Amino acid sequence: MIIGLVVVLLALGGGGLAYKTMHAKAAAKNAKPAPKAELYLPLDPPFVVNFRDDDSLRYLQVGVTLMSHDADALAAAKAAEPVIRDALVSLFSSQEYSIISNTAGRDKLQAQALVVVRKIVQERLGKPGVDALYFTSFVMQ
Repeated sequence: MIIGLVVVLLALGGGGLAYKTMHAKAAAKNAKPAPKAELYLPLDPPFVVNFRDDDSLRYLQVGVTLMSHDADALAAAKAAEPVIRDALVSLFSSQEYSIISNTAGRDKLQAQALVVVRKIVQERLGKPGVDALYFTSFVMQ
């Protein structure tokens, strides 16, 4: 009787182990990979440019931060920061007050700035790498 009880306990233990192993394999197969962390690179100091509208001389101050899921892309952007800053200063100073004084104009400018940055990073890294560009401040006067 004791031998029978030991056999039953061993069978239950083996069955439980087999179930646990199969369940762990199925869970690992169905698991989604964890999303990559978002990495940020603020371009400090903020950009300050002058531009003219119909009535007067205006200025624009823009804080810019880059976001990527690829640390290599942000490292490439950091290494090329003088080139990026020059390109963004040119872009910002060529704007018209009447266009960027509304939300749609700012959104368009933000998209253009992202294209400029991606192009520069692409030349250095071989891939665009930068996922987003954010205006962390936007002051016009």
